[in-house]
Amino acid sequence: MPATTSEQVYDFLEVRRLAIVGVSRNPKDFSRMLMREFIDRRYEAIPVNPKAPDIDGFPCYRNVGEIDPVVEAALVMTSPKIVSQVVDDCLSAGIKKIWIYGLMGNPKANAEIVKKCAEQGVGVVSDLCPYMFFPQAGLLHRFHGSILKLMGRYPV
Repeated sequence: MPATTSEQVYDFLEVRRLAIVGVSRNPKDFSRMLMREFIDRRYEAIPVNPKAPDIDGFPCYRNVGEIDPVVEAALVMTSPKIVSQVVDDCLSAGIKKIWIYGLMGNPKANAEIVKKCAEQGVGVVSDLCPYMFFPQAGLLHRFHGSILKLMGRYPV
């Protein structure tokens, strides 16, 4: 699978209106913290979870195809088992930038997802945490980025 570049990361983060797909109903879940971080940074973060009518007071959508007008970007935070279907939903909805958080499944399947997106002109960021790229990120997130740099896995 081709490595994510820093250009792809910052291109995604330039989009100010995005879907957060798979955001949890649990207020203490990491996905909720990350959604609130986007909101605190003045993004319009639109929650997507088929089992929640709202998240943190924001209307929640069952899938990205219901969002009107369509968003340009989606942060996918679902189980690896359904990532491929969620990405297909994003492609069908016309979303042009996808960030797949926690893509830990079969490397061959992951490569196929990235290839399918590339064939449709959709940029993909995968296996990285958005917190590492926010200005003034906390110490833990900067440390995480430093570890990836040492491992040669930080986008260049």
